Amino acid sequence: MTDQPLALTVEQGLLAEQDLLAAVCRGERDNGVLFWRPTDQALVMPRRMSRLEHFEAASAQLAGAGWPVLLRETGGEPVPQSHSTVNIALVYAAPRSEGDQGRIEKAYQRLCLPLCEVLQEWGGVASVGEIEGAFCDGRYNVNLNGRKLVGTAQRWRQAAAGKGPVVLVHGALLLDNDREAMVAAVNHFNMCCNLEQRCRADAHIALHEVAPAAPWFARLSQAYAQVLAEVPLS
Repeated sequence: MTDQPLALTVEQGLLAEQDLLAAVCRGERDNGVLFWRPTDQALVMPRRMSRLEHFEAASAQLAGAGWPVLLRETGGEPVPQSHSTVNIALVYAAPRSEGDQGRIEKAYQRLCLPLCEVLQEWGGVASVGEIEGAFCDGRYNVNLNGRKLVGTAQRWRQAAAGKGPVVLVHGALLLDNDREAMVAAVNHFNMCCNLEQRCRADAHIALHEVAPAAPWFARLSQAYAQVLAEVPLS
């Protein structure tokens, strides 16, 4: 275990997540958690968005503005990634004992609830749910003091030898305040592609705005090690 998240380009980070997912699918490890922080910046979005009519033109404009577009395997909407972001990827095989029903919600709970508990330890008001005006808004945002702090998504794959499904549940946490530039990048893309959604910077919050001295990496590493230790292996 390192004492800092891995420093990777956004492209390298996305590949590292897929490598961890593949390793669990192959049975090389039971589970894993990956923390990484970008050394560059990019606007990351689901592969399906590459089929938008004006995608190529929008991508060229965003690249010219310093936000190259990258595609990811999880769902959702465009998400800006920069050094202000910390990514958490939790990967494990779905326990047969838990059944198939509710496994998506259970994966989100395993990611979101430890975050909420840690935020409350530091005096914040934590919640899970949608936030109007946030980019890539969703039911499983982790929110701090009524504003979006973490966006979440999932990717499921089938393990080798019929061993069942494996999940990569991902969170992108805003550590430092880069809200204005991030929202501008998302809104620029949406405008270029004639998408109606417009995001607001004040719908988001960075952890360091509320708890600048919090030992977030050590505490979250401990929390997710405990989560994985409690996942049944069958």
